[in-house]
Amino acid sequence: MKLLILGATGRTGSQLVTQALADGYKVRALVRNPHKLQADSSKIEVVAGDATDTAAAGQAVKGADAVIVALGGGSDLKSDLASRVARTFVPAMRDAGVGRVIILSAFGAGETLPMAGRLDRLLNKTLLKRLFGDKAQADSVWRSSGLDWTLVYAVTLTTGPRTGDYAATKTLRARGKPTISRADVAEFMLAQVSSATWSRRTAILSRRRQASAHRALAG
Repeated sequence: MKLLILGATGRTGSQLVTQALADGYKVRALVRNPHKLQADSSKIEVVAGDATDTAAAGQAVKGADAVIVALGGGSDLKSDLASRVARTFVPAMRDAGVGRVIILSAFGAGETLPMAGRLDRLLNKTLLKRLFGDKAQADSVWRSSGLDWTLVYAVTLTTGPRTGDYAATKTLRARGKPTISRADVAEFMLAQVSSATWSRRTAILSRRRQASAHRALAG
């Protein structure tokens, strides 16, 4: 099975590439700068281009079995990258007949804003308003695309190890600032390629203890 990974040079994207190769997937990466790839480029099919470019998107998605989107806004707090990529790739995927897509969003964007902690809610309404607003727009585009999508809302990402000690839930009442490693997020996203459990649904990812605390409060 061939996966197209967007954001392969990023910290979560690098985890996705490494784990996908270890799991036996064929990996294609659409990247602006192939030299930034951390994995062995000889094991990856690299397409050089911009994920917001229609021609590059069409070339990259052709022949893929699924698309995984792990693009961040970087340090640009006014980035509109998420929505531009969504609007580019939805028609590209339809034209190529590729239906499955797993997208990394951010906890606190869109419908998950009320679930975030007090400080995060304040930041997302002020300093990060443009960035998180764009993520919400992108999520809406994916939801209405008609594709077989899964939106992954991860709490604060860390560079910690792959633990498997996490949970996917529909809701979460954040207490403090919950975290999850990028390696665990990558593991979950890859598992969705061949699973229908979260098909056309949104999954909130957090460490198992945080999810258990929420269930206790909700109960």
